[in-house]
Amino acid sequence: MAPHRVAVLALPAVLPIDLGIPTQIFNSRPETPYEMTVCGASRGNVVTSTGFTVGVSAGLPALARADTIIVPGYWDYRRAPAPEVLAALELAHRRGARIASICTGAFTLAAAGLLNGRTVTTHWASADELEELHPRVSVDRNVLYIDDGQVLTSAGVTAGIDLCLYLVRKDVGAAVANEIARELVAAPHRDGGQAQYISRSLPEPTAHTLSATRDWALRHLDEPLTLDVLARHARISTRTLVRMWRQESGATPHQWVLTARLDHARELLEATALSVEQIADQTGLGSGTNLRARFRDTLDTTPTAYRRMFQRSGADG
Repeated sequence: MAPHRVAVLALPAVLPIDLGIPTQIFNSRPETPYEMTVCGASRGNVVTSTGFTVGVSAGLPALARADTIIVPGYWDYRRAPAPEVLAALELAHRRGARIASICTGAFTLAAAGLLNGRTVTTHWASADELEELHPRVSVDRNVLYIDDGQVLTSAGVTAGIDLCLYLVRKDVGAAVANEIARELVAAPHRDGGQAQYISRSLPEPTAHTLSATRDWALRHLDEPLTLDVLARHARISTRTLVRMWRQESGATPHQWVLTARLDHARELLEATALSVEQIADQTGLGSGTNLRARFRDTLDTTPTAYRRMFQRSGADG
């Protein structure tokens, strides 16, 4: 597997959680090609937004070598970074590097001119400011992340996990991405189009939640998972199920189940020699024709092409 160099840019007053997300996900693992470097405007120490310092092993030349650049959020996001930082990002973009921002890291990409004419996202509380400072940028406040080809942006905090796992899924497949998600105790896959969690109260500690029903559904994807079936398992009405499911997962039950089925299908394509018809049956997608249609609509590819790209050497067949 050819090395894939990832540079995580730690700017002054970087948000520690935003910095921790990509460094954890793109850390070196036997099953991934990533070589990860934390860099800054120069080598040395960077003071985070909470006051402790982080040592960075590289300066801006790391951006010139990187295949993927991740820009975490930072506290004083209305103030543009140093001109040499913006120039390094613009140069990396011109040579074709993939560049992604987490949370208010989008302000850095906008200051470098990389978001002009694009629809992007950022933390919902900063969306108005991003459009105010950068009128050529359009902000979608209602999604977790946006893939605009070479440039990707995510909403606040945990949406950065979703974006980074999405990049892993694109690079090496669903099975590895899901394994990293399990390691992080994170949702294995939240689609970028799901809503950000805005003005939504958290359930009381003793309140009923649907986590057990979602776990059960993942173990029974090959069975009919209608609203009635899910509501019966959760012991609530279908109306309450739909409301709670959207509150807790950001998607409707139908959307969530379809995403889970497609994700499982991707894992089976990567790790087994099962036929498309067998995989459709095991994932609850019904038929090979339906599975192919879902892959075309969602991934813009076919199951066969996906398998050819991501099937691991240890798979049967």
